Amino acid sequence: MAAAILRRLSPAAAQRAPPRLLPPTLARGVSDSTEPLTVETSVPFTSHIVDPPSRDVSTTPRELAAAFRDMALMRRAEIAADSLYKAKLIRGFCHLYDGQEAVAVGMEAAITRRDAIITAYRDHCLYLARGGDLVAAFAELMGRVDGCSRGKGGSMHFYKKDANFYGGHGIVGAQVPLGCGLAFAQRYRKEGTVTFDLYGDGAANQGQLFEALNMAALWKLPVILVCENNHYGMGTAEWKASKSPAYYKRGDYVPGLKVDGMDFLAVKQACKFAKEHVLENGPIILEMDTYRYHGHSMSDPGSTYRTRDEIAGIRQERDPIERVRKLLLTHDLATAQELKDMEKEIRKEVDTAIAKAKESPMPDTSELFKNVYVNDCGLESFGVDRKVVRTVLP
Repeated sequence: MAAAILRRLSPAAAQRAPPRLLPPTLARGVSDSTEPLTVETSVPFTSHIVDPPSRDVSTTPRELAAAFRDMALMRRAEIAADSLYKAKLIRGFCHLYDGQEAVAVGMEAAITRRDAIITAYRDHCLYLARGGDLVAAFAELMGRVDGCSRGKGGSMHFYKKDANFYGGHGIVGAQVPLGCGLAFAQRYRKEGTVTFDLYGDGAANQGQLFEALNMAALWKLPVILVCENNHYGMGTAEWKASKSPAYYKRGDYVPGLKVDGMDFLAVKQACKFAKEHVLENGPIILEMDTYRYHGHSMSDPGSTYRTRDEIAGIRQERDPIERVRKLLLTHDLATAQELKDMEKEIRKEVDTAIAKAKESPMPDTSELFKNVYVNDCGLESFGVDRKVVRTVLP
C-alpha cells in the first residue's frame, strides 16, 4: 500500500465514484477533501470464471480519513471488550474482530443501508459499520437492557434491523441459508438490493452452504457469499481442514473472487463489483484473505496453533489500519500527530461509551420468557374441511 499509485480522476469518472458517509468527526487538520483520487490495490484480484475488477480504485481524502477512523474505533472497541471480558463484565462467548476491520469498513463503503448483511458470531464491528451505537454495543456485550438486543443476545447476537443487519448467529454456517432467504425476498419484491452473506473458513465445508448456494444459483438470487478466511477455524489451520482451501473456487458453477481482505480499498472495489454482478447474474463468492489477531474466542489464547512471530509479521506487513495510515501520510493528507490526536479522541469515545453502558441495568427477571412465543399472532390456518382455525399460541 505504501507504493500505491495516486492520480487525478477525470470529471466524468469522479461523478461515478460512490458516496461515503463520514463518521461523527475527523481530527483537526486531517484532509476532508472530496477531490477524487485513484489508488492501486496492494495485490491483484484472483478470479474464478469471471473477469476481475480493475485494481485502480476511486477514492477521496475524506473517504480514506473516514476509513482510518472507523477501523481505529473498531480496533479500540475490541481491545476494550477484551479487558471487560477479563474483568468478568462480559460473560459467555466473545469473538473479537481485530485484524479484520477492512472487511467491514470496505464492504460498507461499497453499498447502502438498503442492502442487507448477515454474519456469524464475530459480529461486533459489522454492527458498528452499519451505524450501530457504541453504547448499545457495550451494553449488549455486558447483558444490559440498553443493548442492541435488549441484553438478551450478548456477543454473538447483535442486530440492527433498521439498517438491514440481521446478526449475529451462533451455529456455524447456519446464517448462510438465511442470507439466501433475505436475497430471495429482495428479488421477489424487486427492490434492486443485495445481501452480503458472511461466513468463515471454518464454516466453508458445511453442507448447508452448498445447498443454499445451489438454490441461489438456480434462482439467480442477488446474494454475495463472503468467506472471511482468517486461516484458522477455531484452532485448526485451513490446510488441515480443507482439501482445497481456494474458497473462491468452491462454487464450481458460481463465479468467485479472491480479495486482499486487509486492504480497505480492495474490499471496497470487490464489493462494488460483486453488487453489480449479482443484480444481473446471480450469486458470487468473495474470499477475503484476512487475519484475526486474537484467538478464536476469549477462551482461546491464539498462540498454541500458530507462532507469535506469525502474528507479529502480519501486524507489521498487512495491518489494515497501518496501510491506510501510510496512504494518508505518504500523500500529505494528514500528519502523524493529527492521526494520533484522532486515536486519542477515539479512546475517549470508547471509554465514555463503556461508562454509559455500565449504568444500564440488567434485564428484569420478568423479561426471561418475553419474545419467545407470540401470543395471538393473527395467523389463520385451514383444516381439510376448509374450516378456519385461528392460531393462538399459549
